[in-house]
Amino acid sequence: MTVAVETGLWQLDPTASTVALRHRTFWGLVTVKGTFAAVSGHGEVRPDGTATGTVTLEAASLDTGNAKRDTHLRSADFFDAENHPEITFAVRGAEPRDGDTAHVTGQLTVRGVSRPQDLTARLAGADAGALTLEAEFTVDRDRFGMGWNQMGMLRGLTTVTATLRFTRAAA
Repeated sequence: MTVAVETGLWQLDPTASTVALRHRTFWGLVTVKGTFAAVSGHGEVRPDGTATGTVTLEAASLDTGNAKRDTHLRSADFFDAENHPEITFAVRGAEPRDGDTAHVTGQLTVRGVSRPQDLTARLAGADAGALTLEAEFTVDRDRFGMGWNQMGMLRGLTTVTATLRFTRAAA
């Protein structure tokens, strides 16, 4: 990475972080966008530059700006937030690549179903006390048991966009 990241423990700053999703619906005519209001996480950067950590979202905190739709997304048709209140991404490894990017391997768990998920993260900024990562990746909701698709309205992949700000954790 072009910017050196300090080794040690890092804590996600939920007030400076966002995780959003978008999905084309109504046969591709409308894009539904939403943001998770409750996000938490932590990580560790090792001396060799690799990293591990976890980002957790509260499934019921998804806000698309439409209360009726949000209630449906929290239901058993989609996130089943009552039985599976958390969505987690557990970083198994992150290795620096050329420039300011890192290849991240991890495990995404939605509705109690865990699947491998790889992505590329970009280091958007770093100093001794804070770092910001940006990532965008796609998810096939069917792989997590979210197959509801009345009249074929939902097609394709869901895009997840994250801006995650971490601050150095107290030793």
